[in-house]
Amino acid sequence: MTQKINQLWNAIEKAGSMNAYIDSQLREHGFLVKRRDTDNMSKRELDRYKKELKAEAAEKRRLKKVAWQAYKANHIVHLGDGVYWNDHDNFDRWDLNNAEERAAENELPTLDKPQQLAQALGITIPQLRWLAFHRDAATELHYRRFTIPKKDGSDRAIWAPKTLLKRAQYWINDNITRQLVVHGAAHGFIAGRSILSNAEVHTNAKIVLKMDLKNFFPTITLKRVKGLFRKAGYREQIATLLALLVTEAPREVVEDQNKTYFVSMGPRCLPQGAPTSPMITNALCLKLDRRLTGLAEKFGWRYTRYADDLTFSLPDGKDKEPNLGKLMHVIKQIVKDEGFIIHPEKTRITRKGGRQKVTGLVVNGKETPRVPQKTKRELRAAIHNLKNGKPLREGETLAHLEGLAAFICMTEPALGHKMLAQLKDITNAL
Repeated sequence: MTQKINQLWNAIEKAGSMNAYIDSQLREHGFLVKRRDTDNMSKRELDRYKKELKAEAAEKRRLKKVAWQAYKANHIVHLGDGVYWNDHDNFDRWDLNNAEERAAENELPTLDKPQQLAQALGITIPQLRWLAFHRDAATELHYRRFTIPKKDGSDRAIWAPKTLLKRAQYWINDNITRQLVVHGAAHGFIAGRSILSNAEVHTNAKIVLKMDLKNFFPTITLKRVKGLFRKAGYREQIATLLALLVTEAPREVVEDQNKTYFVSMGPRCLPQGAPTSPMITNALCLKLDRRLTGLAEKFGWRYTRYADDLTFSLPDGKDKEPNLGKLMHVIKQIVKDEGFIIHPEKTRITRKGGRQKVTGLVVNGKETPRVPQKTKRELRAAIHNLKNGKPLREGETLAHLEGLAAFICMTEPALGHKMLAQLKDITNAL
């Protein structure tokens, strides 16, 4: 079926247009009726003439239908509520003048047409349209929703892409987003960097200042993501499709007349749960990281970012302590300029005399960042209880304990591996 449709579209392209193809088919198969004056026709001639016109009209409708099917199989046509699309646009005034050169500099795959993107993703044009299509009230989504508890006890909604979309997003991640420039201050979701590399920057600090970006992923909307892909070197059509493939609107589930609707509650943004979201945030925060790094250096501080966590530290030994209020004011202004908001309830300042933690690791002194003693004590106690046949505490699982042991492995490999081995022995004995 697909081969026949493609052959049909090739024939339409060869004819020059759908109308030209339809006219040629009508003529070739004897359906095209020469128009004549009916004033002097006999009743029999008029009836025959009308039948011929009717047959021509019926065949023309049939040809239009199959031609339109062939067109839709090879063109995006429409992408849903509020999304601009034009199949014939090959240049837009917001595109970079040297877009192809920029894409080549970033070592991005050549994607000039939707057909090339579909082929790269291993899907058809109709499938690409289906994955990218936006509806304000959808009856089906390409994501599964579940929640995980936050530290404050509330639930965090996670939107995990289903198989076909997830495969497309992994391709985008591997071939496009990983190629984009990321600042050295970013440590999250980057090969060779981690919570440990993030924390190592801030050891032996006189003061540690931690600030969080509020509603980080929801703040990064379709418009901003599309702009990122354009800046990377893709033109209007490809940038639009890529942005739609990696964003989704925040939604509420509504039941109406025994039917479930997923109703859009705001603009499309990066979903928490999509594999593409972390790397896109890193690329979009390039200017933010540059400005905050420059500010930190000006004040004699150090700066890193792990996802939405911003960390500043003043190295120990500085004689004069800067004006913290002024520093925080400028940080907030830069963050606002770059389209983000500082979470007012998550700013923390810790001094040398107290316990200083960065991305979960203690950074006091000149030692390597380490897991808090409390965490290690709790894990030792849990392992001891399991060995003696006692149950785990409420909310604890073996998987959680193994995660803590792996966490310890990062900074204390010998201890961490020992605990992992003990947990493995316990699991095998169950």
